[in-house]
Amino acid sequence: MIIDFEPGDKVINPANKSWGIGQVQSIIKEKITVNFENVGKKVINSKNIELKKFEKNE
Repeated sequence: MIIDFEPGDKVINPANKSWGIGQVQSIIKEKITVNFENVGKKVINSKNIELKKFEKNE
């Protein structure tokens, strides 16, 4: 799996859109720490959950 994010990127979790827009805080191996507007900080395992970059038109 190639992780195409870097700290500061805005992302969404398509499986949990209610989390809102998140900002990538850090990436360590397959673990991505994201601060989401509605649920706070989450550590995402990129092997299990696919994040998508947030595009302004979504």
